[in-house]
Amino acid sequence: QAQLVESGGGSVQAGGSLRLSCAASERITGISSMAWFRRAPGKGLEFVGYISMRNNLKDVGDSVKGRFTISRDSVKYEVYLHMLTLKVEDTAVYYCAAGPRLATSPATYEYWGQGTQVTVTS
Repeated sequence: QAQLVESGGGSVQAGGSLRLSCAASERITGISSMAWFRRAPGKGLEFVGYISMRNNLKDVGDSVKGRFTISRDSVKYEVYLHMLTLKVEDTAVYYCAAGPRLATSPATYEYWGQGTQVTVTS
């Protein structure tokens, strides 16, 4: 089965930036969207953003709007989460997911990465 692998997490001071990457081990049949979710300590899974693998549609959640953007490399079949002006509350494990359509619900996504930790310190 195809796998998603995230990278780029780490520790950064508030106000800093990070770029997360998500690479698929192979092209996944039937997948037309990829997304980022995160889980902060003691909290549920939160939608961060999604991007279509077939057109220019993309969006991010309200809590990160204006600070985070999503992009993709269709040739490499990779997706990126560009995180600017990071806040302490952005601390979480960030997960990459792939699914058949754009959605903010994690239930839509069939493939998941193992997660990468992002820690923002004050």
